[in-house]
Amino acid sequence: MSETDLKKGREMRRALLGDAYVDRTAATTYNDPLMRKFIDLASETVFGALWTRPGLDLKTRTLITVISDASTGREPELAIHLRMARRQGWTEDELTEAILHLLGYVGAPLVRDAMLVATQVFAELRAEGLKA
Repeated sequence: MSETDLKKGREMRRALLGDAYVDRTAATTYNDPLMRKFIDLASETVFGALWTRPGLDLKTRTLITVISDASTGREPELAIHLRMARRQGWTEDELTEAILHLLGYVGAPLVRDAMLVATQVFAELRAEGLKA
């Protein structure tokens, strides 16, 4: 494991998701030793190597990730990445439009599921104080 990429990845993940989310998942989902192995590897490879590459800004990277999740029906990941996208400046309306645009390309069932996830995530974020 590259300690440099792991450190960069942990910092990037925290910057993208916020302290409260990272701390909450560390105490719950990633409190298990097996899941800690997963998040350490994901932090090193995905956040430390991919998210820190030059060439695209973080806002663009979050939109690509949201579209990928919605297009492949990865609902739990979509919920995480919608939070990231909102933290990077995408509005609810912009993210909704991006998901709706997929209707003609990936189909109504995937888009409907993605919209249900977005509705829930946006409501949670508003309850946490993030404006639409």
